[in-house]
Amino acid sequence: MAKLIKNQQIIDDAWQVLALEAEADPAAVTVPAGPWIVPFTVWQAQPALATRGDVAPLLDGTDEPAELAGQLDAVPLVAVNFPRFSDGRGYSTATLLRSRYGYTGELRAVGDVLRDQFNYLTRCGFDALQPPEGKYTDAQLEAALTSLKDFTEPYQASVAFREPLFRRHHRSAA
Repeated sequence: MAKLIKNQQIIDDAWQVLALEAEADPAAVTVPAGPWIVPFTVWQAQPALATRGDVAPLLDGTDEPAELAGQLDAVPLVAVNFPRFSDGRGYSTATLLRSRYGYTGELRAVGDVLRDQFNYLTRCGFDALQPPEGKYTDAQLEAALTSLKDFTEPYQASVAFREPLFRRHHRSAA
């Protein structure tokens, strides 16, 4: 079973990500029973998936989060795909979901999610980080979890810290 970091803990993950073949018709794809994360095109083409409770949408960098905004109360989680570590569109998607659309549920980063990015991902609003299965050993995941606490007071504002450091800490006049 795959592992992920969720809410600062390492847990076993029962969710599976459904891969869609390039030529597949999203409306005709069968989603098996159990917890599945499906491409947003499948989610849109099959509205009945939203009522199952064990199916969640996977947004790619080309997907518009506004198209999901009206359904956020009904989703068990929202996953955002990082196809390559150099593709940063998922950071913007997460920030929009948290700040503009008020999403408070589980927001999961999946795909090419690297330990060096974990701190930045959490600052954008991700509370679940799912690196590729087998990418890290249990010991490496524990070390990554510990490294999330390396920076306790970031300078910049973010989804996690709404105000910059100079506004969060007041100095007394000398």
